[in-house]
Amino acid sequence: MGRPAADGRRDGHQRGLELDRSVPAHARGFSAAGAPRSLQAELRPYQREGFTWLSFLYSHRLGGVLADDMGLGKTVQTLALIARAREQDPQAPPFLVVAPASVLPVWRREAERFAPELEVRVLDRTSGSRGTDLPAAAIGADLLVTSYSVLRIDEEEFAEARFQGFVLDEAQFVKNRRSRTHRAAKGVRADFRLAITGTPMENSLDDLWAILDLVSPGLLGTAIGFRKRYTLPIETGDHPGRMELLRRRIRPFLLRRTKELVASELPEKHEEVLRVTLSPEHRAVYDSVLQRERKKVLGLIDTDLDRSRFIVFRSLTLLRMMALDPSLVDAEAYADVPSSKLEALFDRLEEVIDGGHRVLLFSQFTSYLDRVAAELDRREVRYAHLDGSTRDRDAAVTGFREGDAPVFLISLKAGGFGLTLTEADYVFLLDPWWNPAAENQAVDRAHRIGQERQVMVYRMIAEDTIEEKVLALQQRKAELFDALTDGGEAFRSAVTAEDLRELLS
Repeated sequence: MGRPAADGRRDGHQRGLELDRSVPAHARGFSAAGAPRSLQAELRPYQREGFTWLSFLYSHRLGGVLADDMGLGKTVQTLALIARAREQDPQAPPFLVVAPASVLPVWRREAERFAPELEVRVLDRTSGSRGTDLPAAAIGADLLVTSYSVLRIDEEEFAEARFQGFVLDEAQFVKNRRSRTHRAAKGVRADFRLAITGTPMENSLDDLWAILDLVSPGLLGTAIGFRKRYTLPIETGDHPGRMELLRRRIRPFLLRRTKELVASELPEKHEEVLRVTLSPEHRAVYDSVLQRERKKVLGLIDTDLDRSRFIVFRSLTLLRMMALDPSLVDAEAYADVPSSKLEALFDRLEEVIDGGHRVLLFSQFTSYLDRVAAELDRREVRYAHLDGSTRDRDAAVTGFREGDAPVFLISLKAGGFGLTLTEADYVFLLDPWWNPAAENQAVDRAHRIGQERQVMVYRMIAEDTIEEKVLALQQRKAELFDALTDGGEAFRSAVTAEDLRELLS
């Protein structure tokens, strides 16, 4: 959807109500057109439906969010739309796709595989004071692909250009409406705008507003108005019908299908929570730190939480590290305190590896992955390693996929998206994160189209610690997103003062 017209056109709310009734009928008219002739892919039925929906939005210059579950082919559906648009108007300016830097090679490979006739240019770095030299790169191109960091750095250059369409991949990267990246994306000029993400809401309904503001500006009003009308009433539960009102409002502009719904050919995924009992030594030092941090944090909650959030978050992170391995907090002071979770991990991991399985190990903390790596070295178990410091990401991934190492250590931030690792059939989440969407993305590196074996997922939780509280908080956030997309009512979303008291209880 382009910027609001200055001719007194009806506002986004009225158009949303009309589209809610009219989209299905219009979309059926586009289904007869079929996929573009140049597409080298046999679209699955749900992917054809997605392509039809995208075609409808594109033809009417409306923006939307393709929010299919991870691993269902959002990229190929988008490439199908781009190929069709280029066939219809090859003289138009190119499409622009912005994605995390680590995902740029994926776009090149997928385009070469599924839409080889597209001329794709990847802008993965700036060229000094002259920026990306965007005008030269656009000559003869069908698709330009760049990163969020390049878009942010060369904001003015991208704002001066014009594109046939603008695609935000892994759009949760622009969920902060106050960030420079969000501002840079807002300034891109294109007749058609699309966000693709499996996690349109990571922490709060406000994330969804920020993404829709980029692709369908005006649809949900101002940020302040949205928070008053939807976020706060839904969080407090004071207006039970408000979630249904929001769901109706966004329905024409957000398409989400889950693997359980449309990919019945996928093997089963079994999930189990492994509860780890802390050893007496581990328990003693954890409880000592808990008492100290509880006094500090509860005092801040009762005075000025908003201004103290960084301090509170630091205390919570400290407790999460203590639950994992006290030596992560102070290697010298806690050198003789064993990590209960590390011992429990290798008790289970040894059995899995001996059974001939391949394993993904995820953690938020790279220092903990280093501890696991040291133990793997001691036991002479081969492994691959990927975190934010890995210089050659592709080499690490290829080494695991094509090699014989049974274990892949991955930081959740570096490996939570943009990877296909169906060689693995076991996934260990070594520590819980605040939002379940990030964890689900990690799991879906293995449980996605192409997986032929049952996938076993273990979530390791230290009993009677902050990790159990985080798990409960995750469930509330999952309920909120399910209510938004599937129906039903929900409770709180963001971390509130009440949540913090519960985390520290």
